Amino acid sequence: MNYGPIIKEIGRGAKGARSLDSAAAAGLFGDMLDGKVPDIELGAILIAFRIKSESLDELIGFKQAMDARTAQVAVPDGPRCVVLPTYNGARRQSNLMPLVAMLLAREGVPVLIQGRHDFDTRVSPFELLAALGLQPAASAGEAARQLAAGRLGCIGADKLLPGLDALLSLRTRMGVRASGHIVAKLLDPCRGRSVRVVAVTHPEYLERMDAFLRADTGRAMLLRGTEGEIYANPRRCPEMKVYMEGRAAIGVPGEEGGAPPLGTLPDAPSVAENAAQIRAMLAGERPIPAPITAQVAALKALAG
Repeated sequence: MNYGPIIKEIGRGAKGARSLDSAAAAGLFGDMLDGKVPDIELGAILIAFRIKSESLDELIGFKQAMDARTAQVAVPDGPRCVVLPTYNGARRQSNLMPLVAMLLAREGVPVLIQGRHDFDTRVSPFELLAALGLQPAASAGEAARQLAAGRLGCIGADKLLPGLDALLSLRTRMGVRASGHIVAKLLDPCRGRSVRVVAVTHPEYLERMDAFLRADTGRAMLLRGTEGEIYANPRRCPEMKVYMEGRAAIGVPGEEGGAPPLGTLPDAPSVAENAAQIRAMLAGERPIPAPITAQVAALKALAG
């Protein structure tokens, strides 16, 4: 593929750039995932998309390229599998992503946590999961066995889609996130049997992902995440939209007002303290925040 004409189209700045159609985007992103794009052209493409942002057609094409290459994890009979992406980790607040996963698994809903961590300034979610007794699977087959045994599995992005993991690793070289970080949240290792949870940080991405999830069909939940993670902020419940085969609805309404700290969840806990908080909530020794309870109920209904 000749990448020069593509860069010429997408690299004219936020106002002058033109978007690719879904077929061209699928071909381009497929080459990016397969490691076919030379370094100079790849850097230009990533920065061009960061400046202009990805259109709906481009996101659809990127997802098509991922679907053609993503390893699939077998889901046990029964409810759909809730797929929880984790790519940020905790910054100040307790990370309650594992609590969402474990509450769902306790209700019989299979949950697959997928992700990657390379932030020196954040606490790794995989360290927290390890403290809670969950280690990443070495393969899609092992992740399927985790789901079958305990309804809870974990796997790294490198085991599901190595080419995407390689794109994500460029953040530490380039200094900024790029398209890979956006579509990583859309990774679907259980196609046809999944409920994807998509958490975004910036408000403009709520509109973009809403349009994508309507077009992509399947089942999903969209919310503004907590420090980039998928769990509902315990300080103030965000609006959570749910999607079923292209139809969108408000699964959980959002709360108005501020988001003051909670005395029961102090900031900046250690990994051991964070794990102890989650264990105490699961054991009924500490209250589960209402936004988390609402999120789990909405996800259970989507998976049912």
